[in-house]
Amino acid sequence: MFNKRLKENNDINLTQLTIPAFGYELVRETLLKDILGKDYKSILYWGGKNLARKHPLETIQEIIDFFESAGLGTLKVTKENKNEMIFELTSDLITNRFARDSEYSYQLEAGFLAEQLQNIMGNEAETMEQQKKRLNTIIFTVQWE
Repeated sequence: MFNKRLKENNDINLTQLTIPAFGYELVRETLLKDILGKDYKSILYWGGKNLARKHPLETIQEIIDFFESAGLGTLKVTKENKNEMIFELTSDLITNRFARDSEYSYQLEAGFLAEQLQNIMGNEAETMEQQKKRLNTIIFTVQWE
């Protein structure tokens, strides 16, 4: 369904383009931090929720596909139970950020996951981010009532 919507909106061409990661990192690591200041992380979280509202998805697989298409990384579910789902996010960019010892926030992705899971599960959801430097992995724990 997600890929069908991409094609319908002609966004498929955007998913096939490649750009230097330097430009993306410049905007996300430097510009956004400077503009948003001390509220950087919380604004990114709410921004992620807003993106999810503009790009509603219906399944976990669509969320995984969205992350891949948006260049956010490879997302996979590692654990699931009644009120919680744990995701693991990996990518070459994440590995590079850890290698550079870059202070980086994944709250945009966390907010996006919270809103998508809230819509899918039908309950208020919240996501916590945990960075696993030795594994070059970001862990997202999404919990709902």
